[in-house]
Amino acid sequence: MSNKTEVGALLLRVVLGVVFFAHGTVKFQGGIENIAGWFESIGLPGALAYVVATIELVGGIALILGLGTRIVSALLGVIMIGAIITVQLSVGFIGGYAYDLMLLIVAVYLVMNGSKILSLGQFFFKGQGNNSITKSA
Repeated sequence: MSNKTEVGALLLRVVLGVVFFAHGTVKFQGGIENIAGWFESIGLPGALAYVVATIELVGGIALILGLGTRIVSALLGVIMIGAIITVQLSVGFIGGYAYDLMLLIVAVYLVMNGSKILSLGQFFFKGQGNNSITKSA
């Protein structure tokens, strides 16, 4: 990737990380039991709220640091697909799934391209050649 593309991927990775870290933090601070109850009210298992909030919180930190970018982005993409299908699609595009769709597309970009610049994953695994760990930076 060119330097401009790497800087762009860095910006996408860090902003996506901050967004998901914030969402995960709010879920835990606002009472994860309430989120679990809401999940149940829309027909999802309440325990899934804990999984989603943890992935958002820890995954957000991992993205900011550049650890496991491809894997974390894939998990966050799955969460966004779930949010779009279970809640936002029925609301419509504006005020509904537009925001979640953008987060999904950024996650897909990072799954496909990674982000190596200012990445702890790249720092820790740079001597390992072109294996999957390096690519997930």
